[in-house]
Amino acid sequence: MRVLYCTRGDSPHDQRFLTALGQSGHEVYALRLQACTPQTPPGVTEVPWEGLPGPLKLSQVPALSARLRTLLHNLEPDLVHAGPIQDVAYLIGQAGFHPLLTMSWGFDLMKDAYLTPLKRWQTRWTLAHSDMLTLDCQATAERAISFGFPRERICVFPWGVDLTKFSPQSSIVPGKAWRQQQGWNDAIVLLCLRAWEPNFGVDVLARAFVQAAQQNPALRLILLNEGSEAAKIQSILRAGGVENRIYFGGRIPNAELTTFFGAADLYISPSHVDGTSVSLLEAMACGLPAIVSDIPANLEWIREGENGWIFPDGDDQALAKAILKAAALDWRALSLQARQDAVERADWSKNFQKLLKCYQDTVAYGKARKV
Repeated sequence: MRVLYCTRGDSPHDQRFLTALGQSGHEVYALRLQACTPQTPPGVTEVPWEGLPGPLKLSQVPALSARLRTLLHNLEPDLVHAGPIQDVAYLIGQAGFHPLLTMSWGFDLMKDAYLTPLKRWQTRWTLAHSDMLTLDCQATAERAISFGFPRERICVFPWGVDLTKFSPQSSIVPGKAWRQQQGWNDAIVLLCLRAWEPNFGVDVLARAFVQAAQQNPALRLILLNEGSEAAKIQSILRAGGVENRIYFGGRIPNAELTTFFGAADLYISPSHVDGTSVSLLEAMACGLPAIVSDIPANLEWIREGENGWIFPDGDDQALAKAILKAAALDWRALSLQARQDAVERADWSKNFQKLLKCYQDTVAYGKARKV
């Protein structure tokens, strides 16, 4: 099967999908809507395309869809796998190509679809012109259904993680060494990997950590990533007098994440908007209990008192209480349960097979559609 994978750029998620596709036996091509320098994996061919310098503008759609129409005519893929919805998949739809497998990235259905009337229309239009839809959790599936997409043409699968790379065995040794270097051997270490953007609530965690750290001097926090809310978050932590209890790591290569999972005792995801969080699954795979906001996608993975704890989204006082509660407990049983849940439900090597089955279903639907 000849597959064209269309995306915005070259995120770690794109790399993971394309690496697996390159090993799948299919003839795989990649197209990046925005300008980037991709790390193209073996088995994947980049389609020549002058990437956009920034987000898609409505005025660019006619010319870009015409270019895509010519490209698709020449390439003749058996299907196009495209997302996010409102730009990448929308353009493929505007080019008139079928069969189209649209892939939701979570935020496109959970937030972007409601930002403006135009975004709402683009969402509904793209879904109406998609043959199949793939997404990573039931919460986003329900949103798609609310836009009129048929339930029977939705392929739900968690993107999952590499359970060998992300495991207690692979993370504990480098994590312990890192803690020793920091002088944190006797600390209770929290970890958050979420981007410092409005969707992900890192400011809520900052306020909560200030409150919790005032009551428990053993608490420490690893904050990785960066983003547009950096000044706001750092100001909260500075005013709270807790900066000396925090490790600011910035953006970390994916290959180095296991060290930080091994160094942490608890993982925190305070997101306001999300599908299935891959970093949450990575933390669970490494045996970390998690404290998460009560958004629908998180509730599909975390069960109060079994593999983590839940707090009301946006409530920093409740998060502080959850941190203090978790810090006072023996969480070994929760750690084992978190790992077990990841093994049973978040195995990338198994879950990826669902995508390949979805490809077959998309092509079959496309053929039936022509009859």
